[in-house]
Amino acid sequence: MPERTRSEVQVGWIPPPEGWVQVQTDGSVLSPSGLAAAGGLIRDCLGRCCAAFACNLGNCSITAAELKGAAVGLEIAWEKGFRHVELKLDSTTAITIMKNRSDNDHMHGLLAQHISNLLNREWIVSVSHVYREGNQAADFLANFGHNLTFGTHHVDVDSHELCKWLDYDVMGVSQPRFINI
Repeated sequence: MPERTRSEVQVGWIPPPEGWVQVQTDGSVLSPSGLAAAGGLIRDCLGRCCAAFACNLGNCSITAAELKGAAVGLEIAWEKGFRHVELKLDSTTAITIMKNRSDNDHMHGLLAQHISNLLNREWIVSVSHVYREGNQAADFLANFGHNLTFGTHHVDVDSHELCKWLDYDVMGVSQPRFINI
């Protein structure tokens, strides 16, 4: 088998096009307890945070946590009236489930069907992968969810800790990542 070449790239937040919002979500599962959380935020093309949330999910898989984060992010975007949405998450498994729009995955069938129903509404949603290094604000919110009571909570978009991550993104701070080429 040929050896893969690895290259270092700089990864940071990339804003959505003008007139669009970006929903960034993430999931988190603590080991060995299996306690899960999810979080996310909605940002405009200037990096302004329009909404943020964190969820304590109890026990579930990392894929279920990623899917739940995506579902909540889409629900909030719809409720706020956004109709041009980029959904970005760092789980290729969750993205595959969403793009296949199949309820044949028995473990995540109901959640996959719910997301499919959300995606089929009268709006334009693009779903794509982002490396973890470009999803730091959502990662912060997912980890924050572990500290909350069970359920979904809206997070103050002006909170000091969240603003730190948002400011880093707007300033263009990036982090190195090695990728296979």
